[in-house]
Amino acid sequence: MRSVAVWAFAVCAALAACSPAPVLKLPPVPLAVAYKEAAPWTAAQPADALPRAAWWTLYGDAELDGLQQRLIEHSADLAAALARYQQSRAVTDQIRAAQTPTLGGSLNMQRDRQAELRPLRVLGPLSPDRYAQNTLGVDLEYEVDVWGRVRSAVAAGVANERAAQADLESARLALQAQLADSYIALRGLDRDEALLRDSESAYAKALAMTQQRHDGGIVSGLDLARAQAQLESLRSQRQQSQAQRALLEHAIAALVGESPSNFTIAPRLAEIALPAVPVGLPSTLLQRRADIAAAERRVAAANAGLGIARAAWFPAVTLSALGGFQSKDIGRFIVAPNLWWAIGPTLAGAIFDGGRRDAEIVRVQGLLDEAGAKYRGTVIGAFQQVEDNLALLAHYGAAAQSEQAAVAASQRSLGYAMSRYREGAASYLEVVASQTATLQAQRNALDLATRQRRASVQLIRALGGGWQAPG
Repeated sequence: MRSVAVWAFAVCAALAACSPAPVLKLPPVPLAVAYKEAAPWTAAQPADALPRAAWWTLYGDAELDGLQQRLIEHSADLAAALARYQQSRAVTDQIRAAQTPTLGGSLNMQRDRQAELRPLRVLGPLSPDRYAQNTLGVDLEYEVDVWGRVRSAVAAGVANERAAQADLESARLALQAQLADSYIALRGLDRDEALLRDSESAYAKALAMTQQRHDGGIVSGLDLARAQAQLESLRSQRQQSQAQRALLEHAIAALVGESPSNFTIAPRLAEIALPAVPVGLPSTLLQRRADIAAAERRVAAANAGLGIARAAWFPAVTLSALGGFQSKDIGRFIVAPNLWWAIGPTLAGAIFDGGRRDAEIVRVQGLLDEAGAKYRGTVIGAFQQVEDNLALLAHYGAAAQSEQAAVAASQRSLGYAMSRYREGAASYLEVVASQTATLQAQRNALDLATRQRRASVQLIRALGGGWQAPG
């Protein structure tokens, strides 16, 4: 008997080590040796390690640093993402509880009356019509995970919890990038406002000069009308720029958990640095992106779910033990003669279910295929985002150099046009054309500088947020 027990234990242990879940295989994804758009971009090699959580400090703006801290502390979206992660952790803890025995207890004290004609009446007609029944009991139950159903459920729960954790990190990075992007755009509009304000002052002086020349009979009313139209058009552009800034300010207020009615960012000509971002190799992107990690873990969860569905074909083995005291006399309740117990294993499983288990396997296999396709799409989308922003940075940089040359040329043209107008050698139409070209070139240069910095934010986000310098 001892030999049989040892062999039975060994067989159960061997079976418990097996799992009906297939070996996890992630879908293959196309992986390049290097980024196609990285060639024009100079990879930085910072001497110190930059914490992942503070990548925005690269832009060298203390106010942006403060806003990011307020985002972490007060963002409603971030709080919701954290709550979703906590829910996932709780679900995983509930699933883990299936690996341990359950212990329950009960106390029942009741007074009964049985019918006179009750079938199989205890002691026949001599048994009392009224009697007391008091029961105190405990029960212990444990499912022996012979077929790996519980282990697969725990593996799926852990994978889902880790995916939720990655979702939290991804949500945090998305909100931080959105805040940095909005702040940089707002500071770009501050520079645009300063340019338009200076241009309005210059246009007003030009209008005053034209008014004097018109009053003196030197120029026609056509030149005066052109000067007035130019000034009013610029004022309209100013109002439009201020409207865009107001919307960005409101958006930042919502991101940091403030009411837009009570939130203000004072206009300032901030010097925002353009960081050089070391992009690394494409293969490192698979470990750095939280959304890729989340997609991978959901593949693992679906793979474990397939193990659960397959284990349903095998019977569940449950060990149970019950015991306690039972008596009609509450005064002599917990004594040896009133002791009762029951112990033994239970083997339970479905014999016929009309194909339900087969259908469940097909359904879970579909979930696994779907998770694999989403993983592959997430990876390819991540590479696209990196390539997109590398291209934007490179081409915006080249465009900014050309635009600066255009600004210098347009300013020389405006100087020549004003001189010719003062000397009476040209109409105000030349001045208007030169003013328009100069202002447009200056605004384009400012816009390109802002776009470069916003593209760098999106590149950092596409790379997973921050990096560690090579040691």
